[in-house]
Amino acid sequence: MRRRTLLTGLAGGLAAAGAAPALVVPASAATGRHRVRHVRPGDSVQAAVDAVDGPGWTVVVHPGTYREVVSVPAGKTGLTLRGATRDPRDVVIVYDNANGTPKPDGSGTYGTAGSATFTSAAPGLTVRDLTLANDWLRADHPEITGTQAVAAYTYGDRTRFENVRLLAHQDTLFVDTTALGTFDRQYFRHCYIEGDVDFVFGRTTAVFEHCHFRTLARDVDFTPKGMVFAPSTARANPHGILAVRCRITSGAEDGAYKLARPWVPSYETTARPSLVVRETRIGPGIDAVAPYTNMRDAYPWQTMRFAEYRNSGPGAAVHVPENRPQLTGAQARSHTRETYLGDWRPYA
Repeated sequence: MRRRTLLTGLAGGLAAAGAAPALVVPASAATGRHRVRHVRPGDSVQAAVDAVDGPGWTVVVHPGTYREVVSVPAGKTGLTLRGATRDPRDVVIVYDNANGTPKPDGSGTYGTAGSATFTSAAPGLTVRDLTLANDWLRADHPEITGTQAVAAYTYGDRTRFENVRLLAHQDTLFVDTTALGTFDRQYFRHCYIEGDVDFVFGRTTAVFEHCHFRTLARDVDFTPKGMVFAPSTARANPHGILAVRCRITSGAEDGAYKLARPWVPSYETTARPSLVVRETRIGPGIDAVAPYTNMRDAYPWQTMRFAEYRNSGPGAAVHVPENRPQLTGAQARSHTRETYLGDWRPYA
């Protein structure tokens, strides 16, 4: 129940405080190449996205909590979705579907991807200064075994997230590609991402720079309690997930979490997951002795592309060298934001 209280606190607080009404700004405006639509409490973010009629639009979401599912189709190219303030806590888009949640029409359950609060297939998407959350809780639904509940599911080349909070438990952020042979690129900067099981996962080329990953406390009697990363990179893709100059903290006890495990999907058994974590501070919540584990014994993590470089903190200590593959300086030069993102430079 903790997250529901957090997410609904803003709207109630504004109402209780008798906040002054926002300045009146047209719902949409178009001047030259700058086209903007505004969304305020009581409005629908999805309706604003649907009203976008070409590339290059910006949807500005004003402070409030928006309980809805938002989907950006592939045709909405170059869309920017951003909070109206620079504080991502001011704007929260949240819903509570899980993998095993029955669909209202009786056609089955949502599945992992279908559980997402926010989905985008649009190339050139930018998301800034807001929160995307899935507040579905296992404790509220003991009858559901498909407990994956995604906050954001993104696929499409040149997807950029900056100053965004991504909140959920299992499978918080699904970074995918449009097809097995398509090496879409995604870039996350100054983002906060929290969860427990495999909460950053997928097969895209994804760069996380100056991001904060936080593992949640779990009331379970087993360890590991979860994993931060679960890449499923296509074998032909030289670049998977890269975390550089980030930090990993935990709300759980020391050593309760693994850094990663490889995901080789049953529908894509040729995958060879790739993860590099470099120049990142890793807190004591990560098991430093054995930071990696298998998802399935048929695909041992040692046969995958997992490596680290110049990490720090108690969770980065090398106690058993064979359990923590390290890049050489020469190898590290192939694992930078520039080599992963190529001719796309969202960090410039």
